[in-house]
Amino acid sequence: MEKLKKALYQEFVAGHTWFDYVFLLTGIVLQIVVFILFPKEPINVVSGIAGILCVVLGAQGKISNFVFGLIQVSTYIYLSISAKLYGQVGINLFYLATTLYGIYAWKKQYKVDQESEAASINTRKLTIPALLGMIATVILACFALGWGLQTWSDDSQPYLDAFTTVPAIAAQILMVMRYRDQWYLWLAIDVFGTAMWIAQGNYCMAAMYAFWCANCIYGLYNWTRQIKDNTPEK
Repeated sequence: MEKLKKALYQEFVAGHTWFDYVFLLTGIVLQIVVFILFPKEPINVVSGIAGILCVVLGAQGKISNFVFGLIQVSTYIYLSISAKLYGQVGINLFYLATTLYGIYAWKKQYKVDQESEAASINTRKLTIPALLGMIATVILACFALGWGLQTWSDDSQPYLDAFTTVPAIAAQILMVMRYRDQWYLWLAIDVFGTAMWIAQGNYCMAAMYAFWCANCIYGLYNWTRQIKDNTPEK
């Protein structure tokens, strides 16, 4: 029991600032308010709140983000099937597999600061050529998938679906591998995702994606700071 208490303290209390708590609470309250104003099936708000917890904890470099990620992914797959967004179904099945692997991969690189007792991941960044090459590949793949969805399926928004699916594969891989550059891709994904769910009339999911846009800036700041903290001074 004491070991569990210590782990929870390191994960959710140690090292957090008041802004961290306010930011997380803002996202949760946003989901609840939108659900009240634009009621849908309760699974929408469950998925939305789990999604907020997942991305905020991920932005803080906390391994517990994967736990809430499993809840969010499972519920989001159901919502995507209902909305005929098959690209989203596919990417979330991919998330499901990589989330399980991510727990294993992050655990090996997880560290606890002896002074603050805060637990977080060791982060890193891509070189400029690698980043540019990845962006070019993602854009080409988006157009290819969009054409495929438009030609061979009844996808309701083939290109918008593609532009939220392909970058997500790359971003998820970068996240599991602890690369800061994931946040650039997540921001593009979340902008498209907000538009996609507004078009579907699902404002709980749209609010979740809109909050995720802000979380990308928050995550980029935190992960960049982690890189600086882990880089020895010359």
